[in-house]
Amino acid sequence: MTARDWAGNRATNWAPNWAQGAAGRPAVIILLVTLWRLALAWVLPVTQDEAYYFDWARSLAWGYFDHPPGVALLGLGTLLAPGSALAGRLGTLIAATLTMIVLVSFYRRCGARDEGLGLALILAVATIPGLGVGVIATPDTGLALCWALALHEALAALQGDRRRWLGAGLAVGLGLLAKYPMVLIGPVFLWALMRTDPRALRTPWPYLGGLVALLVFTPHLLWNAEHGWVTMRFQLGHGFASETGPLLAQGLPDAVRGPSPVVDDLPRTLGERLGGVLDYLGTQAALWGLLLIPAVAALVPRRPAGPGKKAVARSALDPKARPLLWAGALFPLLFFAWIASLARPEANWPAVYLLSAAPLAALALRRMAAWVRVAAAGNAVLVGLYALHAATAALPLGDGADRILRETHGYRDLAERVAALDGPVFADGYQTAAMLRFYQPHLALTQWPGVTRPSEYLRGVIAPTPTLEQVRAAGGFWLVGRKASPADIPGFAAEPRLVLIDCKGSPLVETAPGSPQESEPPCPRPLHRWQLVRYRAPDAPEGAIQGTQAPP
Repeated sequence: MTARDWAGNRATNWAPNWAQGAAGRPAVIILLVTLWRLALAWVLPVTQDEAYYFDWARSLAWGYFDHPPGVALLGLGTLLAPGSALAGRLGTLIAATLTMIVLVSFYRRCGARDEGLGLALILAVATIPGLGVGVIATPDTGLALCWALALHEALAALQGDRRRWLGAGLAVGLGLLAKYPMVLIGPVFLWALMRTDPRALRTPWPYLGGLVALLVFTPHLLWNAEHGWVTMRFQLGHGFASETGPLLAQGLPDAVRGPSPVVDDLPRTLGERLGGVLDYLGTQAALWGLLLIPAVAALVPRRPAGPGKKAVARSALDPKARPLLWAGALFPLLFFAWIASLARPEANWPAVYLLSAAPLAALALRRMAAWVRVAAAGNAVLVGLYALHAATAALPLGDGADRILRETHGYRDLAERVAALDGPVFADGYQTAAMLRFYQPHLALTQWPGVTRPSEYLRGVIAPTPTLEQVRAAGGFWLVGRKASPADIPGFAAEPRLVLIDCKGSPLVETAPGSPQESEPPCPRPLHRWQLVRYRAPDAPEGAIQGTQAPP
């Protein structure tokens, strides 16, 4: 007996009640995953990018500095209950549940049945990005839904109803309004057409589908044209790590212009590029979490079934679906592998490949089905514990694992402290500005340009930016900063007034700059050190801004 046979038999005997039968039905999987996501959305504090996107939802437009408008629509729930992370995530929860429903229909069209169908759905949603995409509000949630819809409609067209290319085009257009990588489905469709239904290229339907996609995307294109192509320039610079700062600053008011963002040195030698690709592939494998264990075990060669042993049936997929699935799985992975040889792609960028890879992987993992369910449950537990840690700081994790805690901890208290200031208030970066505005929705605060990378705040739409004349007329302004020393802002004199130290599970500690408590904080490694710095205009009197006394 091979290791894979032994593992499959042990899993089947050990978990017959919950890891088989009803737990493998798509409806049960959708219900359990949705309830789990709802619980995490309630427990997990708002993250920095979420707060940023929720701010967009208060000022809807056809585009924003960083992304197309889709993610702002997902955050409309924040209007129901400002300051509530759960309310802001309602759109994300609904979109993620719809994605699972579409995937079930798509996988059925692919030929997945019974246990294979449930297994494919588990593989699609139980990786780390699959679990997170339905909890944290990101553009990837809308992208995943539209990618699944596009695959569903494209397969229907490949299976004979060519008019469904119109539906595929609609899904692609909506996906582009969610996130630009939706464009990668174009080569996927072309490959599937050439392999499955090349005669369709002589009909108008695929081209009409492309026209529908363009028409749906056109309002965002027009918005970009009116705003100096700001979103597309930023995304090209972000994706390829190129210099776009000077271009992005064009057309902005003088009061919000800042220096160009600094671009890190990129790998140039062949060895560095190969290392970037290997690091990227390792990260993608790690995002499978515990599912990687049965996946590796399934690679162990299996001896043919002997006399008296019943072979496990393999559910065949529709031959017309296979080219679409393989292209949908491989092209995003390979494209971002190429990007990894030039720049540093973020781990979530190619995640849509999982939607196509899942039914293919389900065939290979059929004998390990029970272990796949155990591993999926383990991933859910680990992600849930990590979310609980972000809310309570209860787990003894090291500094390297505390990223999400740093993104969420202490900002509510900081916002209350900042709300007590009078006069113009700015933050040094968009993350801090977004978090403060989330917890204090009526706070008149925005980002000061030039300290960190530019953002939607510098366009002066979602948060009106005072002009330099208005700031000087007020006598100066307050800056909430994370740097150890105040930023040098020409035309103003910096007066550090207060240091706020944020430790795990503790309220903010207020102290004066240079005090013994600052040099020896109450915890060895504070999560944050914020400074409240008063910047005084040269002709402003000593003391207060607009007659307001500085914090003690």
